[in-house]
Amino acid sequence: MNGRVVILGAGQAGGSAAALLRQHGYQGSVTLVGEEFEPPYQRPPLSKAWLKGQVSAGDLYMKPVSFYADKQIDLRLGRRALQVDPQQKRVHFDDDSYLEFDHLILACGARARHLSNVDTSLKGVHYLRSMAHASSLKETLASSRHLVIVGGGFIGLEVAASARALGVEVTVLEREPRLLSRLASQTVSSYLFELHRSQEVRILQNVELAAIEGSGTVQAVILSDGQRLECDTVLIGIGSIPNAELAQQSGLHCDQGVIVDDSALSSNPAVSAIGDMTRRPAIGAGSALVRLESVPSSLEQARQVALRLCGKPAAAQELPWFWSDQYSTKLQMAGLTIGSTRTVVRGNIQEGRFSVFHFAATTLVAAECINSPRDFMVARKAIVAAPEVDIEALESSQETLETVLA
Repeated sequence: MNGRVVILGAGQAGGSAAALLRQHGYQGSVTLVGEEFEPPYQRPPLSKAWLKGQVSAGDLYMKPVSFYADKQIDLRLGRRALQVDPQQKRVHFDDDSYLEFDHLILACGARARHLSNVDTSLKGVHYLRSMAHASSLKETLASSRHLVIVGGGFIGLEVAASARALGVEVTVLEREPRLLSRLASQTVSSYLFELHRSQEVRILQNVELAAIEGSGTVQAVILSDGQRLECDTVLIGIGSIPNAELAQQSGLHCDQGVIVDDSALSSNPAVSAIGDMTRRPAIGAGSALVRLESVPSSLEQARQVALRLCGKPAAAQELPWFWSDQYSTKLQMAGLTIGSTRTVVRGNIQEGRFSVFHFAATTLVAAECINSPRDFMVARKAIVAAPEVDIEALESSQETLETVLA
């Protein structure tokens, strides 16, 4: 429980790892290094409460700034790592300094995927990945009349809901035939489509952005079919790319992210990797490795590393789960739909309170719950326990969910 631990990345994953090391009794030095000038903060509120002015920067901080000094965590902000030397066990930084480590934890996160065929340099074009991004978007929305969102994923839809709350006109452009095509079922996708339409959000599907027009500032977007939409703000929300360059340069096994095992250890025994930059084993993924961009996944991996470095038994692997808040609707998702062959809808879609259960044969593998927190909790337990389910009983709704999934 001694030695020098250096954590690269002071986001949710890195900040949690530092705190958990101390919580579990790590006695060695812990240095937490971040590129941003903010201490570790929560990112989910950036697309919601932050944009609506409901929270301050301090409200987002994971810990009071004094926490790091109190726990003897050396917090170094505004510094960018340029090179990791795994042989010398050194990290070199952009100010010509370096840190030596006995164990390195990479928590470098991911960056917003940029459009490659469109000029996004105009004022009023935004990405959303950091507090600085969110602050810039928030300032723009304060005087915006029409926001165009490129990408109908969770970030895009959450920002659409926040912008409507601010009275901004919103158009969402989605390249695929439906929203959340890779992330949610057709049932949930259709429900969210109608939810946003009820809030006067215009959603265009099967469309692609061809150009952004303006003279210094955004004035319109042009679609590939020639359609022109006047606007003064554009948000690009088309996914993310793991920040795995340092890991690749240092010789770690990488493939669309840093490859780690179920204890978050990389291919180098002196280097762990956690958070959005990793591809990892997960319950429900079988032999596949998955990149889980979620707070629960980051916290689980931070805990895995902390327990391992403190010489404590590993915790049981956790079921992947996710959530999204849009207007007064809460979507909670448990498990992975890999291998699912059948879905069952239970509840009332028209009333906005229902769940979609995904099965592989008679085994529940995932659930999507709209405004149904009890269903979500019951489903999480059942997916892990993996009982055979009487699907006809589930469809009939005569029995309680707890009874059917027991």
